[in-house]
Amino acid sequence: MTEATLEKLKILAAAAKYDVSCSSSGTVRRNDGKGVGNTVGGIGICHSFAADGRCISLLKIMLTNYCMYDCAYCINRRSNDIPRATLSVSEVVDITMEFYRRNYIEGLFLSSGVVRNPDYTMERIARIAKDLRLVHRFNGYIHLKSIPGASRELVNEAGRYADRMSVNIEIPSEQSLIYLAPDKDYKSIYKPMGYISQGVLQTQEDRKSMRHVPRFVPAGQSTQMIVGASADTDRDILLTTSSLYRIPTMRRVYYSGYVSVNTYDSRLPALKQPPLVRENRLYQADWLMRFYQFRAEEIADESNPNLDLEVDPKLGWALRHPEFFPVDVNRASYEMILRVPGIGVKSAALIVNARRFRHLNSSHLSKIGVAMKRAKYFITCGELAVVSIADSSPEFVRCQLTARKDKGVSHLQLSFDFT
Repeated sequence: MTEATLEKLKILAAAAKYDVSCSSSGTVRRNDGKGVGNTVGGIGICHSFAADGRCISLLKIMLTNYCMYDCAYCINRRSNDIPRATLSVSEVVDITMEFYRRNYIEGLFLSSGVVRNPDYTMERIARIAKDLRLVHRFNGYIHLKSIPGASRELVNEAGRYADRMSVNIEIPSEQSLIYLAPDKDYKSIYKPMGYISQGVLQTQEDRKSMRHVPRFVPAGQSTQMIVGASADTDRDILLTTSSLYRIPTMRRVYYSGYVSVNTYDSRLPALKQPPLVRENRLYQADWLMRFYQFRAEEIADESNPNLDLEVDPKLGWALRHPEFFPVDVNRASYEMILRVPGIGVKSAALIVNARRFRHLNSSHLSKIGVAMKRAKYFITCGELAVVSIADSSPEFVRCQLTARKDKGVSHLQLSFDFT
């Protein structure tokens, strides 16, 4: 690798760090002896950990950080005076293969600024994936960023060689998007999403009648929203997330706390640090919608449009709805048990199965894995002496669960004690 290429690689790797929508794949590409590498176990590859404890990573770069758009929240916006660089198609392919042969990476995540027009940029991204697969027989993981406004033909071309594709929606409401990024609109973002979804569904249908059908984005698609760059509430974000999950091939919606990279732009809020606690609460709310059968309207209602930063969204919902508690774990439905703070998906299933054979008490619940410190205020099993939320008040329960011994230290800030 030449000094010039290395310098470009440093610039473009740093420019790609703000995109977080690349941490899981859910696909398997086995080495058939004719190619290079394989994607093992269907795991995501983004500085993550496999089920067996292995740390796995990928080359995460931009093709170019030149961009024709002037989005207020983006470090690579057209009006910023920053170091710029562009890699050629052959340079990206060669770097990926050389890094893989040296066991530095297990895959590639490739995004890009938009140069000339969306189709010109998308064509180069698709060509990189095609060369890796067909010329170099690369079987590792490939995640490609689809460019908003790109044509169906180019999105389909890229989808034949990618494991996952993503189109970042960035801002949860179109009004805020147009205000912060006048060059973009929801139509240009949702169209590529639709192309990807149609391609995946068509491939799945074809595989029912034909034996050998080329795979098309087997790991589905993902997207990302920036948290804190606009005036949108958590309710707005979760409603948008809920609508995105109605797309059959949407696997994950990622949330990225806004980093104040363009402090001179008056359209942006003046944040001293990214809203990491709010970002974490949104991930927890996202989990509730995906696995706990909550609706976005329940997690953040009209009277409480923003999530409580002091407590997790599930506990926040329970404190706002004391009329549903206490829940009798020996009689209640699985869906209701799932809504009890301190009881997870696995614990709820174990409770429903175990109560068929015996009457459960607090000792049994602890062994099952229920976090009794929380759950005891919201359940009954015939022998708990703790005052429930129905016998006291939500304020009392909240005070008990949020009490901290270290009064002088904010529990919203991560700290380490090495003494």
